[in-house]
Amino acid sequence: MTVPLTRTLYRTTAHADGGRTGTVRTQDGRLDVRLAPPRKNVPGTTNPEQLFAAGFAACFTSALAEVAAEFGADASTARVACEVRLGTTDTPAGYGLAVALTVSLPGWTAADLLPLLHRADAVCPYSQAVRGNIELSLLAEDGGTADA
Repeated sequence: MTVPLTRTLYRTTAHADGGRTGTVRTQDGRLDVRLAPPRKNVPGTTNPEQLFAAGFAACFTSALAEVAAEFGADASTARVACEVRLGTTDTPAGYGLAVALTVSLPGWTAADLLPLLHRADAVCPYSQAVRGNIELSLLAEDGGTADA
């Protein structure tokens, strides 16, 4: 089901030239990178999957902080790792992505953190964008002590 925006809060545009062996840059020039295919080790380049992982990790971290605040908790020290896998599928498209978000928060056990992850997943714009389209795993890890 498509969910239309009721109000635009931010707008940006990125331009790509040359596909996976070209460049991508934002309209304002704040991001301007050279690209190489994921399995090529070309110095000074990145790839779309790394950019997606970075954006998803940052967005989910913000969603987690927002949700934690609703429960009177501080998630400013949360660590979110976003693993993006590119692979083949048994679909006509032939390719797809899978994402795993691994989260820890000092002072929190994995069991206590997991409900916050599910709530953050419900409000994160990236999670909403991929929901029902790709495999998404939420993994909570024990965070240890706050001063460790």
